[in-house]
Amino acid sequence: MKNIIRSKNFYLMLFFDASLIIGSYLLSYLLRFEWQVPQREWQNFNSTLPYILIFKLFSFWFFGLYRGMYRYISLVDLLNVIKATATSSASIILAILFLYRFEGFPRSVFIIDWILTLVFIGGLRVSIRLFLLEKERGFFSLRQVFQPRSERVLSKPEKSLIIIGAGDAGEKMLREIRDNSRLNYNVLGFLDDDPRKQGMKIHGVPVLGPIYKIQQLASQGGIDEILIVVPSASARQMRGIIEICGKTGLKIQTTPGMGELINGKVSFKTIREVSFEDLLGRDPVNLDVRTIGDYLTDKVLLVSGAAGSIGSELCRQITKFHPQNLILLDKTENSLFHLEMEFRQMFPQTFITPVLGDVQNRGFLDRLFAAYRPQGVFHSAAYKHVPIVELNPWEGVFNNIIGTRNIVEASHQYETERFIMISTDKAVRPANVMGATKRFAEMITSGYATSNPTKFVSVRFGNVIGSEGSVVHLFKKQIERFGPVTVTHPEITRYFMTIPEACKLILQAGAMGEGGEVFILDMGTPIKIANMARDLIRLSGFKPDEDIEIKFIGLRPGEKLYEELITEGEGIIRTDYEKIFVLKG
Repeated sequence: MKNIIRSKNFYLMLFFDASLIIGSYLLSYLLRFEWQVPQREWQNFNSTLPYILIFKLFSFWFFGLYRGMYRYISLVDLLNVIKATATSSASIILAILFLYRFEGFPRSVFIIDWILTLVFIGGLRVSIRLFLLEKERGFFSLRQVFQPRSERVLSKPEKSLIIIGAGDAGEKMLREIRDNSRLNYNVLGFLDDDPRKQGMKIHGVPVLGPIYKIQQLASQGGIDEILIVVPSASARQMRGIIEICGKTGLKIQTTPGMGELINGKVSFKTIREVSFEDLLGRDPVNLDVRTIGDYLTDKVLLVSGAAGSIGSELCRQITKFHPQNLILLDKTENSLFHLEMEFRQMFPQTFITPVLGDVQNRGFLDRLFAAYRPQGVFHSAAYKHVPIVELNPWEGVFNNIIGTRNIVEASHQYETERFIMISTDKAVRPANVMGATKRFAEMITSGYATSNPTKFVSVRFGNVIGSEGSVVHLFKKQIERFGPVTVTHPEITRYFMTIPEACKLILQAGAMGEGGEVFILDMGTPIKIANMARDLIRLSGFKPDEDIEIKFIGLRPGEKLYEELITEGEGIIRTDYEKIFVLKG
């Protein structure tokens, strides 16, 4: 309250409101008596004005009309204006009825006064908002304040934007663009497949038609960017929208889907460029938070390979379940340092312990486990690049096999409750050293599950998008250099999923394991790498085979044309979760 009274704006608004209250009360008498007010009514006006002024100003204060920031006046503030004016007018009418029984007071004056007060007080606040926003943009004339935005001549060029999605999220995005003078965009229109919205306007901006119309609009020129704001769209719908927009050659941006958003709210800060993950067409994962929390919350947890793509995302997902201590184990000093800095800043409430070390060193693991007694271990440390391991086979054996044996034995010796080993589809009928070492690691993990209180399980899945060494990352770098984009074979296929999806399913599989299982994640349909290259070229605004060449270089040593998730005769069993299977036996 003291801060409000000290504010210069408070006294200024008090003066304006008092003037408008007096003006509306005076005008109500003039309107009631058609500008010829009798002398007796002037006496009533003069005698009641001070009380009405005090009563209304108190009501305005009570309903918080002086606490708001006027440049951010919203519907909530206008509702408070309605409440304040209605309450004060009703109270005045009741007071006059009780004291004077309305003898000598025309009833219609107070009805007119309430309407005028509402219009004047509400109009003042809306006018202040308009003035401040337009002043920020450099507009000073009343004509420009009320002129449609599409007709204004701006002092600096704007980027013309089409918003895909005329729902609540699209409307919020439009308001944010208009309210923020630093967002130099001119929204030309919306596109939406809902026929009920087509032809309508949102804050004066038209819904121009269905989404497929974007190609026609783009061909006419005048559009710089496309913004997709459909957070409720399914993965299949999102892929369709991106494919339609991709044919325009314009820059495309999007907002995350509801599965990616932390609080379900869309804002301009969440906007990002369209990525291949959006084209992947995989629906969000629904987790059983209770069962996962049972083995993560308030527990000491260790993640090996914590600074890698899978390991770091596992750590991010684990923090949501509030572990007692999260041990970040990695042998790469620089990566571990950056991971620690990220977690100190992003997850200050989580107690973390960065540990520099190698799973190949059994003595080191003994000291680590004796010191911290981890109750859950996620073993992500491994060499994963087929060509590199093929050239350095013994290093692959030492790290992937001996390292796994060491950390499995330490988990057994120190009675860890759960051990989850991260495996790969290359462990199925391995055709290279890396795949063979990971298959061996699966066998070690399953072998220790016999008559052991520790629940040892493995989780097997295919490639992930977004890691530093992924084919997507390689293709993006090649596109930045204007090609060529190198693909090993025209028919080569791979399974793909996003890193966050893989890590969520790993956590879920870990909760389900009873010991000895090899869980297999549903990877969907295998994707042709050549098609992926073409999609990425289009997303970058180029035409494949015209602007950027796709070059086929032949299969590398140990590389298979296609990957499998199970070997012949193994078979899989469905679990209660549609995206997780378990290997028979």
